Amino acid sequence: MTMSHLPLVVENLSFRYRRREELAIQNINFELHPGQVMLIAGASGCGKTTLMRCINGLIPNTYNGEMTGDIRLFGKSVKEMAMVEISQTVGTLLQDPERQILGSYVLNEVAFGLESLGVPRGDIIPRVEKALSRLGILHLRDRETFGTSGGEKQKIALAGVLAMEPKILLLDEPLASLDPASAHEALDAFRVLADEGYSVMVVEHRVEDVLAIHPEVVMYMDEGKVEYFGGVEGLMQVVDYHRIKLPAQVVMDRAHGQKQEKTFEATIRPQVGNEAELVHFDNVRFQYHEDSREILKGIDFKINKGDVIAILGHNGSGKTTLMKHTLGLLKPTQGRVLLEGKNTRQISVAQAAHTVGYVFQSPTQMLFAPTVKEELAFGPKNLKMSEDVIEKNIQWAIETVHLPEELQTPPLALSFGQQKRISIASVLAMRSRILMMDEPTAGQDYWNYTAFMDSILQMPGFDAILFITHDVDLAVVYANRILLVYDGQLMADGTPYDVLRDEALLRRCRVLPTSLLRANIEHYPRLGQFHRAETLSQFVS
Repeated sequence: MTMSHLPLVVENLSFRYRRREELAIQNINFELHPGQVMLIAGASGCGKTTLMRCINGLIPNTYNGEMTGDIRLFGKSVKEMAMVEISQTVGTLLQDPERQILGSYVLNEVAFGLESLGVPRGDIIPRVEKALSRLGILHLRDRETFGTSGGEKQKIALAGVLAMEPKILLLDEPLASLDPASAHEALDAFRVLADEGYSVMVVEHRVEDVLAIHPEVVMYMDEGKVEYFGGVEGLMQVVDYHRIKLPAQVVMDRAHGQKQEKTFEATIRPQVGNEAELVHFDNVRFQYHEDSREILKGIDFKINKGDVIAILGHNGSGKTTLMKHTLGLLKPTQGRVLLEGKNTRQISVAQAAHTVGYVFQSPTQMLFAPTVKEELAFGPKNLKMSEDVIEKNIQWAIETVHLPEELQTPPLALSFGQQKRISIASVLAMRSRILMMDEPTAGQDYWNYTAFMDSILQMPGFDAILFITHDVDLAVVYANRILLVYDGQLMADGTPYDVLRDEALLRRCRVLPTSLLRANIEHYPRLGQFHRAETLSQFVS
Protein backbone atom coordinates (compact mmCIF):
# COMPACT_ATOMS: atom_id res chain seq x y z
CA MET A 1 0.00 0.00 0.00
CA THR A 2 1.41 3.40 -0.95
CA MET A 3 2.09 6.06 1.68
CA SER A 4 -0.72 8.19 0.22
CA HIS A 5 -3.27 5.49 1.00
CA LEU A 6 -2.13 4.46 4.48
CA PRO A 7 -4.71 5.13 7.22
CA LEU A 8 -2.25 7.22 9.25
CA VAL A 9 1.17 8.76 8.58
CA VAL A 10 2.86 11.00 11.17
CA GLU A 11 5.90 12.99 10.02
CA ASN A 12 8.27 15.07 12.17
CA LEU A 13 5.45 15.94 14.58
CA SER A 14 6.19 18.26 17.49
CA PHE A 15 3.84 20.22 19.76
CA ARG A 16 4.18 22.69 22.62
CA TYR A 17 1.18 23.78 24.70
CA ARG A 18 0.67 27.54 24.80
CA ARG A 19 1.44 27.95 28.51
CA ARG A 20 4.36 25.51 28.63
CA GLU A 21 7.96 26.23 27.71
CA GLU A 22 8.97 22.64 26.94
CA LEU A 23 7.75 20.53 24.02
CA ALA A 24 5.07 17.98 24.95
CA ILE A 25 6.07 15.76 22.01
CA GLN A 26 8.98 16.13 19.60
CA ASN A 27 9.93 14.74 16.22
CA ILE A 28 7.43 11.87 16.15
CA ASN A 29 7.51 9.70 13.01
CA PHE A 30 5.52 6.53 12.32
CA GLU A 31 2.84 5.01 10.11
CA LEU A 32 -0.15 2.81 10.89
CA HIS A 33 -1.40 0.16 8.45
CA PRO A 34 -4.88 -1.35 8.03
CA GLY A 35 -5.46 -4.33 10.31
CA GLN A 36 -2.81 -3.32 12.82
CA VAL A 37 -3.12 -3.01 16.58
CA MET A 38 -0.53 -0.56 17.90
CA LEU A 39 0.20 -0.41 21.63
CA ILE A 40 1.56 2.92 22.90
CA ALA A 41 3.24 2.58 26.29
CA GLY A 42 5.00 5.09 28.49
CA ALA A 43 4.97 6.73 31.89
CA SER A 44 2.39 9.39 32.78
CA GLY A 45 3.22 12.71 31.12
CA CYS A 46 5.38 11.19 28.37
CA GLY A 47 3.18 12.66 25.60
CA LYS A 48 0.87 9.77 24.72
CA THR A 49 -2.36 11.71 25.16
CA THR A 50 -0.93 14.77 23.36
CA LEU A 51 -0.13 12.56 20.36
CA MET A 52 -3.72 11.29 20.36
CA ARG A 53 -5.05 14.86 20.45
CA CYS A 54 -2.97 15.78 17.42
CA ILE A 55 -4.30 12.82 15.44
CA ASN A 56 -7.99 13.37 16.26
CA GLY A 57 -7.91 17.13 15.67
CA LEU A 58 -8.37 18.28 19.28
CA ILE A 59 -4.98 19.89 18.70
CA PRO A 60 -5.07 22.61 17.42
CA ASN A 61 -8.88 23.00 17.35
CA THR A 62 -9.41 22.76 21.13
CA TYR A 63 -5.94 22.86 22.71
CA ASN A 64 -3.83 25.84 21.71
CA GLY A 65 -0.13 25.76 21.08
CA GLU A 66 2.55 25.46 18.43
CA MET A 67 2.48 22.40 16.17
CA THR A 68 5.03 21.52 13.50
CA GLY A 69 5.22 18.54 11.18
CA ASP A 70 2.25 16.83 9.56
CA ILE A 71 -0.37 14.12 10.06
CA ARG A 72 -2.09 12.51 7.08
CA LEU A 73 -5.26 10.44 7.19
CA PHE A 74 -5.56 8.29 4.04
CA GLY A 75 -3.25 10.73 2.30
CA LYS A 76 -4.97 13.95 3.38
CA SER A 77 -3.36 16.35 5.85
CA VAL A 78 -5.42 17.02 8.99
CA LYS A 79 -4.60 20.70 8.46
CA GLU A 80 -6.98 20.61 5.48
CA MET A 81 -9.78 18.76 7.33
CA ALA A 82 -12.61 20.08 9.49
CA MET A 83 -13.30 18.36 12.83
CA VAL A 84 -16.48 16.73 11.48
CA GLU A 85 -14.48 15.16 8.64
CA ILE A 86 -11.76 13.92 10.99
CA SER A 87 -14.36 12.42 13.36
CA GLN A 88 -15.75 10.24 10.57
CA THR A 89 -12.29 8.73 10.06
CA VAL A 90 -10.91 8.74 13.61
CA GLY A 91 -12.91 7.56 16.63
CA THR A 92 -11.57 8.42 20.10
CA LEU A 93 -12.28 6.96 23.51
CA LEU A 94 -11.22 9.35 26.28
CA GLN A 95 -9.59 8.28 29.55
CA ASP A 96 -12.47 9.52 31.71
CA PRO A 97 -15.89 8.30 30.48
CA GLU A 98 -17.62 10.97 32.61
CA ARG A 99 -16.29 13.55 30.12
CA GLN A 100 -17.60 11.68 27.09
CA ILE A 101 -21.13 10.67 28.12
CA LEU A 102 -23.88 13.21 27.39
CA GLY A 103 -27.09 11.18 26.98
CA SER A 104 -29.50 10.34 29.79
CA TYR A 105 -30.11 6.81 28.50
CA VAL A 106 -27.64 4.29 27.10
CA LEU A 107 -29.48 3.96 23.77
CA ASN A 108 -29.48 7.74 23.26
CA GLU A 109 -25.81 8.02 24.25
CA VAL A 110 -24.57 5.39 21.81
CA ALA A 111 -26.77 6.84 19.04
CA PHE A 112 -25.60 10.43 19.62
CA GLY A 113 -22.64 10.39 17.20
CA LEU A 114 -24.68 8.72 14.45
CA GLU A 115 -27.45 11.30 14.82
CA SER A 116 -24.87 14.11 14.67
CA LEU A 117 -23.57 12.71 11.37
CA GLY A 118 -27.11 12.54 9.93
CA VAL A 119 -27.19 8.75 9.59
CA PRO A 120 -30.68 7.59 8.44
CA ARG A 121 -32.90 6.73 11.41
CA GLY A 122 -33.51 3.18 10.19
CA ASP A 123 -29.77 2.47 10.28
CA ILE A 124 -29.08 3.91 13.73
CA ILE A 125 -30.71 1.29 16.01
CA PRO A 126 -29.08 -1.74 14.31
CA ARG A 127 -25.64 -0.08 14.53
CA VAL A 128 -26.21 0.84 18.18
CA GLU A 129 -27.26 -2.70 19.08
CA LYS A 130 -24.32 -4.17 17.15
CA ALA A 131 -21.89 -1.98 19.11
CA LEU A 132 -23.52 -2.85 22.44
CA SER A 133 -23.43 -6.56 21.59
CA ARG A 134 -19.73 -6.42 20.68
CA LEU A 135 -18.99 -5.30 24.24
CA GLY A 136 -21.49 -7.61 25.95
CA ILE A 137 -23.70 -4.79 27.27
CA LEU A 138 -26.85 -5.08 25.17
CA HIS A 139 -28.73 -5.60 28.46
CA LEU A 140 -27.90 -1.96 29.36
CA ARG A 141 -29.67 -0.64 26.24
CA ASP A 142 -32.58 1.02 28.05
CA ARG A 143 -30.83 1.89 31.34
CA GLU A 144 -30.17 5.43 32.57
CA THR A 145 -26.47 6.25 32.13
CA PHE A 146 -26.46 7.89 35.58
CA GLY A 147 -27.24 4.55 37.25
CA THR A 148 -24.41 2.62 35.59
CA SER A 149 -21.06 1.86 37.22
CA GLY A 150 -17.78 3.50 36.19
CA GLY A 151 -16.75 0.43 34.23
CA GLU A 152 -20.13 0.22 32.52
CA LYS A 153 -19.79 3.91 31.55
CA GLN A 154 -16.44 3.08 29.97
CA LYS A 155 -18.08 0.38 27.85
CA ILE A 156 -20.98 2.68 26.91
CA ALA A 157 -18.58 5.41 25.75
CA LEU A 158 -16.66 2.83 23.75
CA ALA A 159 -19.88 1.55 22.16
CA GLY A 160 -20.63 5.10 21.05
CA VAL A 161 -17.27 5.20 19.26
CA LEU A 162 -17.68 1.75 17.67
CA ALA A 163 -21.17 2.58 16.42
CA MET A 164 -19.74 5.33 14.21
CA GLU A 165 -17.53 2.72 12.49
CA PRO A 166 -14.41 4.91 12.11
CA LYS A 167 -11.51 3.38 10.19
CA ILE A 168 -9.00 4.43 12.87
CA LEU A 169 -9.65 3.86 16.57
CA LEU A 170 -7.74 5.86 19.20
CA LEU A 171 -8.25 4.30 22.62
CA ASP A 172 -6.83 6.30 25.54
CA GLU A 173 -6.64 4.00 28.59
CA PRO A 174 -9.68 1.94 27.48
CA LEU A 175 -9.16 -0.64 30.25
CA ALA A 176 -8.76 1.84 33.13
CA SER A 177 -12.18 1.20 34.70
CA LEU A 178 -12.88 -2.32 33.41
CA ASP A 179 -12.85 -5.51 35.44
CA PRO A 180 -10.36 -8.12 34.15
CA ALA A 181 -12.95 -10.17 32.25
CA SER A 182 -14.50 -7.07 30.66
CA ALA A 183 -11.03 -5.83 29.72
CA HIS A 184 -10.32 -9.19 28.07
CA GLU A 185 -13.62 -8.98 26.13
CA ALA A 186 -12.94 -5.38 25.05
CA LEU A 187 -9.47 -6.33 23.85
CA ASP A 188 -10.89 -9.27 21.90
CA ALA A 189 -13.29 -6.81 20.26
CA PHE A 190 -10.34 -4.57 19.29
CA ARG A 191 -8.53 -7.57 17.79
CA VAL A 192 -11.62 -8.54 15.77
CA LEU A 193 -11.96 -4.96 14.51
CA ALA A 194 -8.32 -4.92 13.43
CA ASP A 195 -8.72 -8.28 11.71
CA GLU A 196 -11.67 -6.75 9.82
CA GLY A 197 -9.36 -4.00 8.51
CA TYR A 198 -9.62 -1.27 11.16
CA SER A 199 -6.45 0.42 12.44
CA VAL A 200 -6.35 0.43 16.25
CA MET A 201 -4.10 2.51 18.52
CA VAL A 202 -4.23 1.63 22.23
CA VAL A 203 -2.64 3.85 24.87
CA GLU A 204 -2.52 1.68 27.97
CA HIS A 205 -0.64 1.21 31.24
CA ARG A 206 -1.97 -2.36 31.50
CA VAL A 207 0.66 -3.54 29.03
CA GLU A 208 0.40 -7.23 29.90
CA ASP A 209 -3.32 -7.27 29.11
CA VAL A 210 -2.84 -5.70 25.66
CA LEU A 211 -0.03 -8.12 24.81
CA ALA A 212 -2.61 -10.92 25.00
CA ILE A 213 -4.11 -9.77 21.64
CA HIS A 214 -0.69 -9.74 19.96
CA PRO A 215 -0.29 -6.13 18.79
CA GLU A 216 1.60 -5.95 15.51
CA VAL A 217 3.65 -2.97 16.63
CA VAL A 218 4.57 -1.26 19.91
CA MET A 219 5.61 2.34 20.49
CA TYR A 220 7.38 3.26 23.75
CA MET A 221 7.50 6.97 24.59
CA ASP A 222 9.51 8.83 27.20
CA GLU A 223 9.63 12.59 27.78
CA GLY A 224 7.85 13.37 24.53
CA LYS A 225 10.08 11.23 22.32
CA VAL A 226 9.69 7.80 20.73
CA GLU A 227 12.31 5.61 22.40
CA TYR A 228 11.26 2.37 20.74
CA PHE A 229 9.13 1.41 17.75
CA GLY A 230 8.91 -2.21 16.68
CA GLY A 231 7.82 -5.68 17.77
CA VAL A 232 6.84 -6.87 21.25
CA GLU A 233 10.04 -8.80 21.98
CA GLY A 234 12.24 -5.76 21.54
CA LEU A 235 10.05 -3.74 23.92
CA MET A 236 10.71 -6.18 26.77
CA GLN A 237 14.41 -5.37 26.71
CA VAL A 238 14.33 -1.56 26.39
CA VAL A 239 11.59 -0.60 28.86
CA ASP A 240 12.45 0.34 32.45
CA TYR A 241 10.41 -2.27 34.35
CA HIS A 242 10.33 0.01 37.40
CA ARG A 243 8.26 2.50 35.37
CA ILE A 244 6.20 0.24 33.08
CA LYS A 245 4.63 -2.95 34.42
CA LEU A 246 5.73 -5.89 32.28
CA PRO A 247 4.74 -9.58 32.60
CA ALA A 248 6.05 -11.05 35.84
CA GLN A 249 8.41 -13.57 34.26
CA VAL A 250 10.04 -10.87 32.10
CA VAL A 251 10.67 -8.73 35.19
CA MET A 252 11.94 -11.70 37.20
CA ASP A 253 14.36 -12.65 34.43
CA ARG A 254 15.69 -9.11 34.03
CA ALA A 255 15.85 -8.37 37.77
CA HIS A 256 17.47 -11.65 38.79
CA GLY A 257 20.88 -11.07 40.31
CA GLN A 258 20.47 -7.29 40.31
CA LYS A 259 20.54 -5.36 43.56
CA GLN A 260 16.98 -4.25 44.40
CA GLU A 261 15.81 -1.31 46.42
CA LYS A 262 14.68 -2.27 49.91
CA THR A 263 11.12 -3.58 49.92
CA PHE A 264 8.90 -1.28 51.97
CA GLU A 265 7.50 -2.36 55.33
CA ALA A 266 3.99 -1.14 56.08
CA THR A 267 3.44 0.41 59.51
CA ILE A 268 -0.08 -0.96 59.84
CA ARG A 269 -0.68 -4.53 60.92
CA PRO A 270 -3.92 -6.50 61.38
CA GLN A 271 -5.30 -6.45 64.91
CA VAL A 272 -7.97 -8.59 66.58
CA GLY A 273 -10.41 -8.16 69.44
CA ASN A 274 -13.47 -5.95 69.97
CA GLU A 275 -11.36 -2.83 70.50
CA ALA A 276 -9.93 -3.27 66.98
CA GLU A 277 -13.32 -2.99 65.24
CA LEU A 278 -13.75 0.19 63.17
CA VAL A 279 -16.68 -0.59 60.86
CA HIS A 280 -19.35 -3.30 61.02
CA PHE A 281 -21.65 -4.19 58.09
CA ASP A 282 -24.58 -6.06 59.60
CA ASN A 283 -26.78 -7.83 56.97
CA VAL A 284 -26.74 -4.75 54.71
CA ARG A 285 -29.15 -4.66 51.81
CA PHE A 286 -29.56 -1.72 49.48
CA GLN A 287 -31.57 -0.60 46.45
CA TYR A 288 -31.81 2.91 45.03
CA HIS A 289 -35.59 2.82 44.56
CA GLU A 290 -38.34 0.54 45.86
CA ASP A 291 -39.01 -0.86 42.40
CA SER A 292 -35.33 -1.11 41.34
CA ARG A 293 -33.02 -4.11 41.55
CA GLU A 294 -31.19 -4.83 44.79
CA ILE A 295 -27.55 -3.69 44.61
CA LEU A 296 -26.30 -5.14 47.93
CA LYS A 297 -27.72 -8.46 49.15
CA GLY A 298 -27.06 -9.19 52.81
CA ILE A 299 -23.47 -7.97 53.26
CA ASP A 300 -21.78 -8.98 56.53
CA PHE A 301 -18.18 -8.13 57.42
CA LYS A 302 -16.04 -6.02 59.76
CA ILE A 303 -13.17 -3.63 59.14
CA ASN A 304 -10.54 -3.85 61.86
CA LYS A 305 -7.51 -1.78 62.75
CA GLY A 306 -4.58 -2.79 60.59
CA ASP A 307 -6.64 -4.04 57.67
CA VAL A 308 -5.42 -3.26 54.16
CA ILE A 309 -8.40 -4.50 52.17
CA ALA A 310 -8.64 -4.90 48.41
CA ILE A 311 -12.21 -5.12 47.10
CA LEU A 312 -12.39 -7.07 43.84
CA GLY A 313 -15.37 -7.78 41.62
CA HIS A 314 -16.92 -7.18 38.22
CA ASN A 315 -18.26 -3.88 36.89
CA GLY A 316 -21.65 -3.24 38.47
CA SER A 317 -21.12 -5.80 41.26
CA GLY A 318 -21.81 -3.24 44.00
CA LYS A 319 -18.24 -2.42 45.12
CA THR A 320 -18.61 1.37 45.01
CA THR A 321 -22.08 1.21 46.56
CA LEU A 322 -20.63 -0.85 49.41
CA MET A 323 -17.81 1.64 49.99
CA LYS A 324 -20.18 4.63 50.02
CA HIS A 325 -22.09 2.98 52.87
CA THR A 326 -18.96 3.12 55.04
CA LEU A 327 -18.95 6.93 54.90
CA GLY A 328 -22.73 7.20 55.16
CA LEU A 329 -23.14 8.66 51.65
CA LEU A 330 -25.71 5.89 51.22
CA LYS A 331 -27.89 4.35 53.95
CA PRO A 332 -28.93 0.67 53.98
CA THR A 333 -32.41 -0.27 52.82
CA GLN A 334 -32.18 -3.04 55.42
CA GLY A 335 -29.55 -3.84 58.03
CA ARG A 336 -27.09 -1.36 59.48
CA VAL A 337 -23.56 0.00 59.18
CA LEU A 338 -21.74 0.89 62.39
CA LEU A 339 -18.84 3.36 62.21
CA GLU A 340 -16.88 3.13 65.47
CA GLY A 341 -20.01 1.74 67.08
CA LYS A 342 -22.33 4.50 65.79
CA ASN A 343 -25.10 3.76 63.30
CA THR A 344 -24.42 5.74 60.11
CA ARG A 345 -28.14 6.61 60.02
CA GLN A 346 -27.59 8.76 63.10
CA ILE A 347 -24.43 10.62 62.06
CA SER A 348 -23.84 13.11 59.25
CA VAL A 349 -21.38 12.63 56.41
CA ALA A 350 -19.43 15.59 57.83
CA GLN A 351 -19.09 13.78 61.17
CA ALA A 352 -18.07 10.55 59.43
CA ALA A 353 -15.42 12.47 57.45
CA HIS A 354 -13.42 12.97 60.66
CA THR A 355 -12.80 9.21 60.59
CA VAL A 356 -13.18 8.22 56.92
CA GLY A 357 -11.54 9.77 53.85
CA TYR A 358 -13.00 8.71 50.50
CA VAL A 359 -11.40 9.07 47.05
CA PHE A 360 -14.05 8.86 44.32
CA GLN A 361 -13.59 6.77 41.19
CA SER A 362 -13.90 9.78 38.88
CA PRO A 363 -11.74 12.77 39.88
CA THR A 364 -14.08 15.17 38.11
CA GLN A 365 -16.69 14.35 40.78
CA MET A 366 -14.33 15.71 43.46
CA LEU A 367 -12.24 18.53 42.02
CA PHE A 368 -13.56 22.10 41.91
CA ALA A 369 -11.09 24.59 43.46
CA PRO A 370 -9.20 27.27 41.43
CA THR A 371 -5.80 25.77 42.32
CA VAL A 372 -4.44 22.44 43.49
CA LYS A 373 -3.30 23.99 46.78
CA GLU A 374 -6.81 25.31 47.55
CA GLU A 375 -8.20 21.89 46.61
CA LEU A 376 -5.94 20.17 49.13
CA ALA A 377 -6.71 22.76 51.82
CA PHE A 378 -10.51 22.45 51.52
CA GLY A 379 -10.99 19.26 53.56
CA PRO A 380 -8.57 20.13 56.39
CA LYS A 381 -10.15 23.61 56.75
CA ASN A 382 -13.60 22.05 57.10
CA LEU A 383 -12.20 19.72 59.75
CA LYS A 384 -11.02 22.85 61.65
CA MET A 385 -7.31 22.05 61.47
CA SER A 386 -4.82 24.82 62.29
CA GLU A 387 -3.03 26.69 59.49
CA ASP A 388 0.32 25.12 60.40
CA VAL A 389 -1.12 21.60 60.31
CA ILE A 390 -2.94 22.31 57.03
CA GLU A 391 0.29 23.53 55.39
CA LYS A 392 2.21 20.49 56.66
CA ASN A 393 -0.49 18.08 55.46
CA ILE A 394 -0.68 19.72 52.02
CA GLN A 395 3.07 19.41 51.55
CA TRP A 396 3.12 15.75 52.60
CA ALA A 397 0.11 14.87 50.42
CA ILE A 398 1.37 16.59 47.26
CA GLU A 399 4.84 15.06 47.61
CA THR A 400 3.29 11.61 48.17
CA VAL A 401 1.62 11.79 44.73
CA HIS A 402 4.71 13.41 43.11
CA LEU A 403 3.07 16.62 41.89
CA PRO A 404 4.61 19.43 44.03
CA GLU A 405 5.16 21.59 40.93
CA GLU A 406 1.38 21.74 40.28
CA LEU A 407 0.24 23.46 43.51
CA GLN A 408 -0.78 26.64 41.66
CA THR A 409 -2.30 24.83 38.66
CA PRO A 410 -6.11 24.57 38.26
CA PRO A 411 -6.79 20.87 38.98
CA LEU A 412 -9.22 20.47 36.08
CA ALA A 413 -6.48 21.65 33.68
CA LEU A 414 -4.39 18.59 34.51
CA SER A 415 -4.43 15.23 32.74
CA PHE A 416 -6.80 12.49 33.93
CA GLY A 417 -3.96 10.61 35.64
CA GLN A 418 -2.76 13.77 37.39
CA GLN A 419 -6.33 14.63 38.44
CA LYS A 420 -6.61 11.17 39.96
CA ARG A 421 -3.46 11.76 42.00
CA ILE A 422 -4.71 15.20 43.14
CA SER A 423 -8.03 13.66 44.27
CA ILE A 424 -6.03 11.14 46.33
CA ALA A 425 -3.85 13.93 47.76
CA SER A 426 -6.95 15.97 48.73
CA VAL A 427 -8.07 13.09 50.94
CA LEU A 428 -4.58 12.33 52.25
CA ALA A 429 -4.34 15.95 53.44
CA MET A 430 -7.30 15.33 55.77
CA ARG A 431 -5.31 12.60 57.57
CA SER A 432 -8.43 10.48 58.10
CA ARG A 433 -7.93 7.30 60.14
CA ILE A 434 -9.66 5.13 57.51
CA LEU A 435 -8.61 5.74 53.92
CA MET A 436 -10.91 4.45 51.17
CA MET A 437 -9.90 4.69 47.49
CA ASP A 438 -12.03 3.75 44.48
CA GLU A 439 -9.75 2.64 41.62
CA PRO A 440 -6.69 4.56 42.90
CA THR A 441 -4.41 3.37 40.09
CA ALA A 442 -6.69 4.17 37.11
CA GLY A 443 -4.68 6.21 34.62
CA GLN A 444 -1.46 5.81 36.62
CA ASP A 445 1.83 4.42 35.40
CA TYR A 446 3.47 1.66 37.40
CA TRP A 447 6.16 3.81 39.02
CA ASN A 448 3.74 6.47 40.23
CA TYR A 449 1.21 4.09 41.69
CA THR A 450 3.78 1.91 43.46
CA ALA A 451 5.51 5.01 44.84
CA PHE A 452 2.37 6.57 46.30
CA MET A 453 1.01 3.24 47.56
CA ASP A 454 4.36 2.56 49.27
CA SER A 455 4.23 6.04 50.85
CA ILE A 456 0.66 5.63 52.05
CA LEU A 457 1.27 2.24 53.66
CA GLN A 458 4.45 3.37 55.39
CA MET A 459 2.90 6.54 56.79
CA PRO A 460 1.76 6.24 60.44
CA GLY A 461 -1.74 7.45 61.28
CA PHE A 462 -3.98 5.24 59.15
CA ASP A 463 -5.91 2.63 61.13
CA ALA A 464 -7.16 0.88 57.98
CA ILE A 465 -6.95 1.24 54.21
CA LEU A 466 -9.52 -0.02 51.68
CA PHE A 467 -9.22 0.15 47.92
CA ILE A 468 -11.47 -0.98 45.11
CA THR A 469 -9.41 -2.19 42.19
CA HIS A 470 -9.54 -4.13 38.95
CA ASP A 471 -5.75 -4.43 39.10
CA VAL A 472 -5.27 -7.87 40.64
CA ASP A 473 -1.54 -7.22 41.03
CA LEU A 474 -2.27 -4.21 43.25
CA ALA A 475 -4.16 -6.55 45.58
CA VAL A 476 -1.38 -9.15 45.38
CA VAL A 477 1.33 -6.70 46.42
CA TYR A 478 -0.43 -4.48 48.97
CA ALA A 479 -3.49 -6.11 50.54
CA ASN A 480 -3.49 -8.27 53.66
CA ARG A 481 -7.17 -9.10 53.11
CA ILE A 482 -9.38 -9.58 50.05
CA LEU A 483 -13.14 -9.04 49.69
CA LEU A 484 -14.54 -10.65 46.53
CA VAL A 485 -17.91 -9.25 45.45
CA TYR A 486 -20.23 -10.68 42.82
CA ASP A 487 -23.72 -9.40 41.96
CA GLY A 488 -24.12 -7.62 45.30
CA GLN A 489 -22.97 -10.58 47.39
CA LEU A 490 -19.79 -11.13 49.36
CA MET A 491 -18.38 -14.31 47.83
CA ALA A 492 -15.11 -14.50 49.77
CA ASP A 493 -13.34 -12.70 52.62
CA GLY A 494 -9.86 -13.81 53.62
CA THR A 495 -6.13 -13.55 53.12
CA PRO A 496 -4.83 -12.90 49.59
CA TYR A 497 -3.51 -16.47 49.35
CA ASP A 498 -6.74 -18.10 50.54
CA VAL A 499 -8.98 -16.04 48.23
CA LEU A 500 -6.81 -15.62 45.13
CA ARG A 501 -5.64 -19.23 44.79
CA ASP A 502 -9.23 -20.30 44.00
CA GLU A 503 -9.04 -19.69 40.26
CA ALA A 504 -12.47 -21.19 39.56
CA LEU A 505 -14.11 -18.77 42.01
CA LEU A 506 -12.16 -15.82 40.59
CA ARG A 507 -13.32 -16.60 37.06
CA ARG A 508 -16.96 -16.96 38.20
CA CYS A 509 -16.59 -13.45 39.65
CA ARG A 510 -15.01 -12.14 36.40
CA VAL A 511 -11.59 -11.71 37.99
CA LEU A 512 -8.74 -13.20 35.96
CA PRO A 513 -5.41 -14.40 37.41
CA THR A 514 -2.28 -12.54 36.27
CA SER A 515 1.25 -13.76 35.67
CA LEU A 516 2.33 -12.16 38.97
CA LEU A 517 -0.45 -13.91 40.90
CA ARG A 518 0.43 -17.28 39.37
CA ALA A 519 4.11 -16.81 40.20
CA ASN A 520 3.25 -15.95 43.79
CA ILE A 521 0.86 -18.90 44.18
CA GLU A 522 3.58 -21.22 42.87
CA HIS A 523 6.20 -20.02 45.35
CA TYR A 524 3.93 -19.28 48.34
CA PRO A 525 4.46 -22.67 50.09
CA ARG A 526 8.18 -21.82 50.36
CA LEU A 527 8.00 -18.05 50.88
CA GLY A 528 4.77 -17.75 52.90
CA GLN A 529 4.09 -14.25 51.53
CA PHE A 530 3.17 -12.50 48.27
CA HIS A 531 5.78 -10.25 46.64
CA ARG A 532 6.19 -7.94 43.64
CA ALA A 533 8.01 -9.49 40.68
CA GLU A 534 11.39 -7.82 41.23
CA THR A 535 11.42 -9.07 44.84
CA LEU A 536 10.39 -12.58 43.78
CA SER A 537 13.37 -12.65 41.43
CA GLN A 538 15.72 -12.58 44.42
CA PHE A 539 14.19 -15.75 45.89
CA VAL A 540 13.63 -17.76 42.72
CA SER A 541 16.43 -19.16 40.58
